Amino acid sequence: MNTTILLLADLTPTTAPWSLSVGVIMSFSNLFAVLVGYFAIQKTGRGQGLPVPQLASKKTFGMPELLATMSFGHILGAGLVLGLASTGVL
Repeated sequence: MNTTILLLADLTPTTAPWSLSVGVIMSFSNLFAVLVGYFAIQKTGRGQGLPVPQLASKKTFGMPELLATMSFGHILGAGLVLGLASTGVL
């Protein structure tokens, strides 16, 4: 009986197709993650530096820090997009 209910239930998550609002949410979540990581990461400059020296003023914000913060931003953005899509906002 329980397996019949589970088979009939629609367990697929509500996902939103790509649109401008999804792109804006992902962009802002990545910028937020880089901003948080810039001030939160304590041991910077362990790896290769960025080719754009304007991003590093006093601390060296290198490639490992950029990859870590962008990964966190994508996880944060995917969660926001899935959450907003499942509530019906997107």
